[in-house]
Amino acid sequence: MPLYEYINREGGEAMELENKWIRDIQRIGSRQAAERLVERYYNEIYVFVYRQTGHKEDAMDLTQNIFLAVLRALPSYDPKKAAFRTWLYRIAANKVIDARRRFRPSVTPLEEMELPIQEDFVSQIHDRELLGRIEDYVAGLPPTLQAVFRLRLYGEQSFGEIAAALGQSEAAVKSQYYRLLRQIREEFNPDG
Repeated sequence: MPLYEYINREGGEAMELENKWIRDIQRIGSRQAAERLVERYYNEIYVFVYRQTGHKEDAMDLTQNIFLAVLRALPSYDPKKAAFRTWLYRIAANKVIDARRRFRPSVTPLEEMELPIQEDFVSQIHDRELLGRIEDYVAGLPPTLQAVFRLRLYGEQSFGEIAAALGQSEAAVKSQYYRLLRQIREEFNPDG
């Protein structure tokens, strides 16, 4: 069997299993299905949160809170509106935004995250102080704009995935992201 067929079959089987877990949680409140669903995404969401908090304990606490919120909200999840992963990241981004409002945790410098960021200005951010000031600036923006920023930089989401998570067009998300980068560049790098 060609590799691409195996990968597609494997991905499809994994999605079917995920959908079964979701249905079992929604219909009968299956604890086992909930544990499996959390296990599947825990590390991915933890990394997303850690990149924004910079502290293991804070990231662990916030990740737990995210999954509690996801499991509480799961009865209202509609797979016709968004893929589960997209829906999960939307909740995670909103929880990070809420946590930043309350606690203002320190952040891990982008250089330590090894993110594949292609924008020249963003790749030049090297010190914790500047990143903290940028985070404070972003935290003062509307939640949707914060979500675009966080999902793109910390969640490494594509513009299409962000658009689906936020219920916007991909063009609108790109426009918001690049406009925000331009604002950040003007605010924090007046020379360039």
